[in-house]
Amino acid sequence: AATISSLEAAVLTRLRQLAPTLPAPEREVRFAPPRRWRFDMCWKAQRVAVELEGGVWSGGRHVTPAGYEADIEKYNCATVEGWRVLRCTSKMLERDPEAFIALLVETLQQ
Repeated sequence: AATISSLEAAVLTRLRQLAPTLPAPEREVRFAPPRRWRFDMCWKAQRVAVELEGGVWSGGRHVTPAGYEADIEKYNCATVEGWRVLRCTSKMLERDPEAFIALLVETLQQ
């Protein structure tokens, strides 16, 4: 299995705490072959994915111009394929974990 980031571990912990009846997500799921894109976590049956945007405050790949454009291409393709992608940063999760988990639960129940 892929190594788990601290942000991913935090989201999984909050899911267990705040939405214990929710099935566990699949991790590192590839979509849109032959592209090598992966979702950080997803629920395939509902076509809901969560993308964890690490390094936003520390100058990580997601905030470089090329990384940002690559993410946009990935998310646009996911949308065209019928996925709903929720994005989360570590600050969002620290600031209001209940709000993000509630949004995720609501999205999964739609």
